Amino acid sequence: MAKLMDKFFGATKKSSTGEDEFTELDLSKYEEVVGEEPAETYVRVAELTNLNDLALLKKEVYEGNILMIDISTIKNDKLMLDRALKDLKDVVVDVHGDIAGLKEDQVLVTPTGIKIDRSKIVGGRY
Repeated sequence: MAKLMDKFFGATKKSSTGEDEFTELDLSKYEEVVGEEPAETYVRVAELTNLNDLALLKKEVYEGNILMIDISTIKNDKLMLDRALKDLKDVVVDVHGDIAGLKEDQVLVTPTGIKIDRSKIVGGRY
């Protein structure tokens, strides 16, 4: 999970010398906490390690939250990966949400009323 959090919030990988080097990014000055104000929708970062994790992930989608799921630990088990993605797809169909792969190891799952735009914004254009 730490590796996934580093991808989004902590470190940037450089490979200029062929070795993995990391530069720590301090994003705290850009983050602003709005107190303990509740929200209708949360973006949750999750890691899918086995099929037992699915119950909690599906509950989050039914509660209206957006999930960014790291599937790197199960992606080599084709049967488990297919089963997990089918279960997530069934939830998305049930709530009229959306599901899409991000890179090789991540899946984005959205609840009712939130669709994923699959076009990329580059240089201010789609």
